Amino acid sequence: MEWLTTVDALVRARAEDDRPGLLYEGRSWTYREYVAEAAARAAWYDTVRRPVPHVGVLLENVPEYAFWLAAAALGRFVLVGLNATRAGQGLLDDVRATDCHLVLTDRPELFEGLEIPVLDPDQIPYPPAALPEGAAELDDLYLLIFTSGTTGSPKAVMCSQGKIATQGLGLTWRVDLKAEDTSYLSMPLFHSNAVIAGWAPSLAVGATMALKRKFSASSFISDCREVGATFANYVGTPLSYVLAQPPRPNDADNPLTRVFGNEGAPADLERFASRFGCEVLDGFGSTEGGVSITKVEGTPPGALGKSAVGDVRILDSDTGERKAVAVFDADGRLANAEEAVGEIVNMDGPMAFEGYWNAPADTAHRNRDGRYWSGDLGYEDAAGFLYFAGRSLDRLRVSGENFPAAPVARLMTRHPHVVEAVVFAVPDAIAGDQLMAAVVPAEGFDPSTFAQWVADQPDASRTWVPRYLRVGDLPRTATGKVVVRRLASERWDAPDVHVRDGDRMRPFTPEDRAALEKAFADSGRQLV
Repeated sequence: MEWLTTVDALVRARAEDDRPGLLYEGRSWTYREYVAEAAARAAWYDTVRRPVPHVGVLLENVPEYAFWLAAAALGRFVLVGLNATRAGQGLLDDVRATDCHLVLTDRPELFEGLEIPVLDPDQIPYPPAALPEGAAELDDLYLLIFTSGTTGSPKAVMCSQGKIATQGLGLTWRVDLKAEDTSYLSMPLFHSNAVIAGWAPSLAVGATMALKRKFSASSFISDCREVGATFANYVGTPLSYVLAQPPRPNDADNPLTRVFGNEGAPADLERFASRFGCEVLDGFGSTEGGVSITKVEGTPPGALGKSAVGDVRILDSDTGERKAVAVFDADGRLANAEEAVGEIVNMDGPMAFEGYWNAPADTAHRNRDGRYWSGDLGYEDAAGFLYFAGRSLDRLRVSGENFPAAPVARLMTRHPHVVEAVVFAVPDAIAGDQLMAAVVPAEGFDPSTFAQWVADQPDASRTWVPRYLRVGDLPRTATGKVVVRRLASERWDAPDVHVRDGDRMRPFTPEDRAALEKAFADSGRQLV
């Protein structure tokens, strides 16, 4: 794929722009001031630069994060977005795996035992400095953004200056973003959605960026009113959480005109647009960038749409053969899942995917036979519309966070009364997945306390706490391997299943099943 420009060029274009550039909690910076802050940080970084110039950043959506995003572009070094939901050894492993020689954070206690400097960026003096000499190249590595790989550890997706700038520019055309707009940025800046669908397009056209430290459903609309936000981005379930707030007579009295994001609940897209008086544009993609699917005119309810770039098909992951066209029953339920569901594959190759950092085997696994294999499951109807059916069984996406199953299962087997544990994804009624665990118990195992035990582990992410728990013997092959696909297919329709209720697990009941079916129907999402 050919890139059009660099993030460095986008930043430099704002160097003499005196219009509002950044808003945060009552403070404001013009774009001229914003670029000056970035240049000062780029100059400071030159005093500590290393041959592998990778800087880890763990911050909420505060001005320092925005300054360092621009500084890395000007200074031609690499920011590594660290995820605070990772904890303990996993977070330290992320830093080491990406060869960071410095971490910038306001939570240094998370990095105890790390062998490199951990600094609070608010405590560093940044004398004024001129813009760095020389321009960045299109293929200069700019960001490492974590997403799931194909083995037990998260992988860092390589994102060049050209990739981020070009995708940001593309978004401005898709949502008609202009300099007069104000963009509300509440999605975390360590995630590709916030950078590509929020920060980069705003920078590209000179729209004002209004930062929110952390997403809040209760204040989303009032925040947009306060800052005059005409555009906002999201990923996953935020729209659903905003809709869950009590309706108010003035809901539609807000400045939002359009909202763009990925993987919103199908039924909630229309409800959000109607209630808040704006257009909602929803797509499907990933940090890797190998597949991008967008809704077009005539997209059926529940469908992702059609490929925006490349020839995307549904293939059998083992044979490479194209799967059958989806057949639906009278109620609109997929009737031939076994024949129709397969891996979403771009036949035209990797497109925007530039590889995983220091993981050639995983990069090669994505790019097989001249095709890009997404690892996501889907199916296709007779008119060519694509549907999402979940993720391959070794990966999950819970509350917008991608992660592999293996580390979670390993953690669960540390429980003193668990003999074996398997972790897999089951569909969430709104968007993404819920985590389900299946365990072989030892004497003394108490299902009711298991979720709390997981939550109490120092290296557990909050997204690792199971929503559902299956207890008992597991289906196996003749050689003793657990048949995870069968577990995922049976999900909560199996003996001795428990569901998380608050901090405790309780038996899953027929009433729970009925409530789930209603939730899927209400959200417009198909339960395959």
